[in-house]
Amino acid sequence: MVPHPVVPLDTLAPTRREVEAAGGTTAYWVYGPADAVNTVVAVHGFRGEHHGLEPVVAALPGIRIISPDLPGFGETPPLPGRTHDIDAYSDWLRAFVEGVAPGAVILGHSFGSIVASAAVAAGLVTPRLILVNPIGAPALTGPRGVLTRLAIFYYWAGARLPRKLGTALLRNGVIVRVMSVSMAKTDDKRLRRFIHEQHDTYFSRFADRDVLRDAFVTSVSHDVSEYAPGIAVPTLLVAADRDDITPIEAERRLARIFPDAQLVEIADVGHLIHYEKPLEAAAAITGFLAAPADGGTR
Repeated sequence: MVPHPVVPLDTLAPTRREVEAAGGTTAYWVYGPADAVNTVVAVHGFRGEHHGLEPVVAALPGIRIISPDLPGFGETPPLPGRTHDIDAYSDWLRAFVEGVAPGAVILGHSFGSIVASAAVAAGLVTPRLILVNPIGAPALTGPRGVLTRLAIFYYWAGARLPRKLGTALLRNGVIVRVMSVSMAKTDDKRLRRFIHEQHDTYFSRFADRDVLRDAFVTSVSHDVSEYAPGIAVPTLLVAADRDDITPIEAERRLARIFPDAQLVEIADVGHLIHYEKPLEAAAAITGFLAAPADGGTR
């Protein structure tokens, strides 16, 4: 594997575990000391799995991190008998946290920010919420609305073509690389190699095209702003000033919708904060967890 040029990932030694949640089996990984002051449940983004958040995890050595693969992705099979819509993912996250780490801080990245926000708004108990690259506005209103429409057609075609052909299209390496190149903002060649290898290796580890279609429809049909007014716990938004999916102006508006939120803006990065700026993300998270519970600002 290509090493990350900033944070060493080969020192991570997570423990893999499984648990029954929402009628299915969830695979998850535990990092950090068992006696840590803070435990964080980290929810990855669309088409990803737990490996994607490891650069940030590696920069948080004193925190216990529990990182599941979302149902239908990585090593977690789809939820039996469920359409993988926002209600299914929200129900799953609530059941997972209540079964594995009740009272943990919840962290969501990208699509995981929607899942985490929906679950907390629906009653998942947590002392704090952390959202990295939050999807803060409807997908079609962003600066790349045209590309979002192309993505909608891509996933529609993948679902409508004969199964073998449609699955091959959805796992096509050239398309995955184009996506990776379009999202990476760094000029560091070593970091770009790392990002591309991560996407090449993990971006197509979905169970089948049906769950991928459901998750994609969910990702473009909902955003964090729907749930923000109903989230009373202190919330940290870690946003990028070059994010093509949710522009920084929309993230600033999102921060004002929450009853108690603070926004940390990271410069010169897009939708891949977890890969390109893990140290900055970790610093924001560490500071947020160390602050008094009533320290949020609007």
